[in-house]
Amino acid sequence: MPELSLTFAVGLFVVAAATIAYIGTKLTSVADVLADRTGLGEAIAGAVLLGATTSAAGTVTSVTAAATGNVDLAYANSLGGIAAQTAFLALADIAYRKANLEHAAADPTNLSQSALLILLLSIPMIAGVLPPVTFFGVHPASIILIAIYIFGLRLGRQDRDQPMWKPFDTDETRHDMPEEDEKGRSTLNLALSFAGMVIVVAIAGYVVAETGTTIAQKTGISGSVVGALMTATVTSLPELVTTLAAVRRGALQLALGGIIGGNTFDVLFLSAADVAYRDGSIYNAIDPSTQFWALIGIAMTAVLLLGLIRRERYGFANVGFETVGILVLYVGAVLASALAL
Repeated sequence: MPELSLTFAVGLFVVAAATIAYIGTKLTSVADVLADRTGLGEAIAGAVLLGATTSAAGTVTSVTAAATGNVDLAYANSLGGIAAQTAFLALADIAYRKANLEHAAADPTNLSQSALLILLLSIPMIAGVLPPVTFFGVHPASIILIAIYIFGLRLGRQDRDQPMWKPFDTDETRHDMPEEDEKGRSTLNLALSFAGMVIVVAIAGYVVAETGTTIAQKTGISGSVVGALMTATVTSLPELVTTLAAVRRGALQLALGGIIGGNTFDVLFLSAADVAYRDGSIYNAIDPSTQFWALIGIAMTAVLLLGLIRRERYGFANVGFETVGILVLYVGAVLASALAL
């Protein structure tokens, strides 16, 4: 992309953000129908279909940034997006007025996926303090992340098909039931439509990466701050839109699974970015302060996991304690990053 003026870069950034948000509204209904037709279930469909596909923009952003040497932007975009998306889940809990969202959407798959996310987030931090060993320019941690992710998906599918425990049912518990299908549209047609929307989101993600880099360069703001507070939030808009849309449809497991699954997939941005970065290990090249967002992601996910296990039915203002904790952590992290400008 040719060099852009600051004004034009900001304009393109806003247009790309609006595109990502709009397409995100269309993804949820298609994913919900595909979940029923394929037998995946809402939690797994959220992790795989919504989680991976709504992360397309973020993937492109991190890879593009890493390929141009902006490792702090690539790293912060990935991990800052996880923090933003977890905060979006707290907003979804506020929007769901019947009960605490984590109580109503009880599902063992979301528990195992949350634990998987904490494990995945710890790997880049471990790699960052170890010697910068690479094979063909790729750190072993990048391969380990992919292997753990695949193993975690397998566990999640087993949790659905052969659960070893089930949550206690209450009047507010919402089970994964087939929704009204889109009659007249074949599964292939729905899948192709879904894929087309993902491509559009990915292109918008590329524009976000390029304009975000330009904004960082022309304003003098560090790549880690731009990545965590700007590009990460924008490329996470599909998760916000699809989560709120899923809550409105009553697809609560899909809403939870979309955020948690999107977060686990977002860690894989680092594997892709490590491959794109040709000057060694991306884990050893980042500024140590950028790892702050990995710690925030771990803390926010741990609070969410506690909420999923405890299943507080109502709580203050009809939200769970985990929602309050998640928002406090995220707002505190944003303020700390703003003070670092």
